[in-house]
Amino acid sequence: MPIEIKELHIRINVDEGAKPNAKADASKSKGEDPVAECVEQVMKIMERKKER
Repeated sequence: MPIEIKELHIRINVDEGAKPNAKADASKSKGEDPVAECVEQVMKIMERKKER
């Protein structure tokens, strides 16, 4: 018998004082190709969506 979820609650804690990713700052200072950087980020986002 399948299970039906009618309601889903998601709770997130946001820390506004947190620093951005150190990895993102490092890649900007390298002077890499901005198009390649965008493609890499899009691919990571797509991988995360597949995991859901």
